[in-house]
Amino acid sequence: MNSKLNRSLSAFSYEALPSLRDVPNSEKQNMFIRKLQACSVIFDFTDPTKNLKEKDIKLQTLVELVDYVSSANGRFTEIMIREIVKMASINLFRTLKSPSRENKVLESFDLDEDEPLMDPAWSHLQIVYEFILRIVASPEADAKLAKRYFNRSFILRLLDLFDSEDPRERDYLKTVLHRIYGKFMVHRPFIRKAINNIFYHFIFETEKHNGIAELLDILGSIINGFALPLKEEYKSFLVRVLIPLYKPKCVPMYHQQLSYCITQFVEKDCKLADTVLQGLLKYWPITNSSKEVLFLREAEEVLEATQHAEFRRCMVPLFKRISRCLSSSHFQVAERALSLWNNDHIQSLIKQNHKTILPIVLPALEKNVRNHWNHEVRSSTINVNKILSESYPEFYEECLRKFQDDEAHEKAKKTKCEATWKRLEEIAAAAARHEPVLVSPRIASPAKSSG
Repeated sequence: MNSKLNRSLSAFSYEALPSLRDVPNSEKQNMFIRKLQACSVIFDFTDPTKNLKEKDIKLQTLVELVDYVSSANGRFTEIMIREIVKMASINLFRTLKSPSRENKVLESFDLDEDEPLMDPAWSHLQIVYEFILRIVASPEADAKLAKRYFNRSFILRLLDLFDSEDPRERDYLKTVLHRIYGKFMVHRPFIRKAINNIFYHFIFETEKHNGIAELLDILGSIINGFALPLKEEYKSFLVRVLIPLYKPKCVPMYHQQLSYCITQFVEKDCKLADTVLQGLLKYWPITNSSKEVLFLREAEEVLEATQHAEFRRCMVPLFKRISRCLSSSHFQVAERALSLWNNDHIQSLIKQNHKTILPIVLPALEKNVRNHWNHEVRSSTINVNKILSESYPEFYEECLRKFQDDEAHEKAKKTKCEATWKRLEEIAAAAARHEPVLVSPRIASPAKSSG
């Protein structure tokens, strides 16, 4: 139909139709449908000088349709809903173009410097999105009737548009899909599954998608509404979909939304805290300091909702990782790790398990005080050491002595190793000069006498 309408543009003058206010009630439905069909004509917005009159007429017609839907006091018939969905589909469902970045890795996208690609047709697209929002929200659109047209095919094509580079479009899509999820209960499992598939493709194949943050925004609202106890389907979604979203390099672009979804699960079921923290450790960044700061913040948010039993199951690997962060040469990583001791709940968890945790973190703290290049890190480390030494002084002194003994042992071992290498170098040099050399029995291992 769209191609026919476009071809017919040259055959008739694209003129404004009479206002819906000016036609009799008996003709309103027909006029409404005629206006929908007129709005199904697509214009070329790449040329701002082309079809100016026609574009303006279409824009005014779209605005009038939105106003009509907002004030409608009669049921929308099946024919009307069918034409509504057809018009929206013709306008919205298109191939997304981003020629300027088709070879660009998403990780390198700089939100501060790179301008997103804005769709030149947005002035019309925005009104179409607003129109669909009003239809879905309208009490005059019967859900049982409308679900036949706002069907799985429509939903899938709507989801494809989340990869749009235009943030304005993604924001509208987020609201439209959320409204569809709320109105058509029959489509809810399908929508969740379709979003999962987008995430799977993103995580394990491309690591490129513009709408991950918006899709997570929708899921955050959905997760917030999950009833307790949580279904196994939802727990599986956490393990198989959400936690692996920590893996992509571009996680900073959607970390805030991901963090909200994750903490929603832990707040609803504290037993999931261990699962989440183990997942964080699995995907913990090694060479990306900014990502490591995000992970430390995430760990703190999860720990705030973690109870003692779950904490005990993951505290050893977690604090081994935190210990490495404490002595990181990147000052922001070290400061973020040290700030965990400012959290009262985390301090309480540490206090209950200090005999396990203190021996893990104390070596990093001591090395910070002596050697860290950043003054603020050294100052924060001294404060943390003070908290630990005042909370459990006897055990702190015991751990400190053990650290000093281990350090002395390592130093002696290193000195002995250096002496051995030096002696071996002397032996090699003497052999090169063909000189006899006395070999220490500790270095040489003479063969046993055969006599």
